[in-house]
Amino acid sequence: MPSVTWGVVQGRKERLVNRVIICDYLKSLGIIPDELEYLELPSTVEVMRERVEFLQKLRLTIDDINEYPLMLGCSVRKNMIPVLGYLEKIGIPRSKMGEFVKNYPQVLHCSVVVELAPVIKFLRGLDVEKPDIGYVLQKYPELLGFKLEGTMSTSVAYLVSIGVSPRDIGPMVTQYPYFLGMRVGTMIKPLIDYLVSLGLPKKVLARMIEKRAYLLGYDLEGTVKPNLDCMISFGVRKEALASVIAQYPQILGLPLKAKMSSQQYFFNLKLKIDPEGFARVVERMPQIVSLNQHVIMKPVEFLLGRAIPAGDVAKMVVKCPQLLALRVELMKNSYYFFKTEMGRPLKELVEFPEYFTYSLESRIKPRYQRLQSKGIRCSLAWFLNCSDKRFEERLQADYIETESDGPSFCMGGKLYLPGTEILSDEEDGSDDEVLFRRTVAL
Repeated sequence: MPSVTWGVVQGRKERLVNRVIICDYLKSLGIIPDELEYLELPSTVEVMRERVEFLQKLRLTIDDINEYPLMLGCSVRKNMIPVLGYLEKIGIPRSKMGEFVKNYPQVLHCSVVVELAPVIKFLRGLDVEKPDIGYVLQKYPELLGFKLEGTMSTSVAYLVSIGVSPRDIGPMVTQYPYFLGMRVGTMIKPLIDYLVSLGLPKKVLARMIEKRAYLLGYDLEGTVKPNLDCMISFGVRKEALASVIAQYPQILGLPLKAKMSSQQYFFNLKLKIDPEGFARVVERMPQIVSLNQHVIMKPVEFLLGRAIPAGDVAKMVVKCPQLLALRVELMKNSYYFFKTEMGRPLKELVEFPEYFTYSLESRIKPRYQRLQSKGIRCSLAWFLNCSDKRFEERLQADYIETESDGPSFCMGGKLYLPGTEILSDEEDGSDDEVLFRRTVAL
């Protein structure tokens, strides 16, 4: 007669036999089943074959499955189909589904209702546009595995606390979703605190981060601090670092030593600008470290071709390095107006090279015509380096006041440099934040 435990033992033996058969089947495909030892497998090899074939239809290879064999523990009907159907619904194209699962196979274990849907609701609550949800998740699929009350909420709350506008969080997530997975205490706050210690106001940092959220991903110890040390070693003054960063935030993450070495050598060789002059150029226009040397030479050659001595051209570049990013066609128009209409000596251009950075049609011509109508004779800086409102006030005055030099990093007019924000003439340049925002990159 069979014992009381006969059925249990028999069932156990049958499951062991089925497991061996399934593992042999997987091995025949090239799948290594070692990690499946403690995973509950299907009762028959046919069910396992269905799972493998379903994954292969998603264009996952055997190597992909071997990278994460635990996906074979997911039921096609109970796990895979509901999850993939939901992902397609929220914007991940069917053609990209296999790549998505390959990048984040853990998603197949998730519950749509308990785990996935709340994350999507959270992202929508941050004002991530509905059409952008799929794009965000393809960039950073691990978001689907985060707890809402943990890292994501903390990161958002901290950024808002330093001045980031809540309405900008959504676009920031779309641009750089990785900051939602960064720990405030070990990654975000140390970077912010360090930049503030250099003299950057938190409000300015907030505006920078809103426009370029990827700044949060720069490694403080491995990249940011070494780059700032590099600038100091090249002669950039410590007190100028804040304005350098405000003008060109990307400089924090560049391979800076190689770039500055190359440009410093080029400036000395071709432009006859010594290392100290090069440091002043970087302070006034840090984008110069990334500017193509062929582009740099075009305006230089134009100035030399106007019979301006090389030494004077070097002085002009150090005083106003924005010259190096100007289009020669625009410089020609401004130069010929200066020579033919104004009839002024070249010495004035050497003293005020910023002249070339102002729009000929919208500023230089109309203001010069106003001066002519009033019979006023003044320097270039006096009638160009001020807002429209200030210019009108000067015209009404009984005497010509002495113009004062403004901050070096906000000189010039509407100079359309790559990545430079242009503000209206009406803005008051006396406020610190405005001065910084004149050169914070978009």
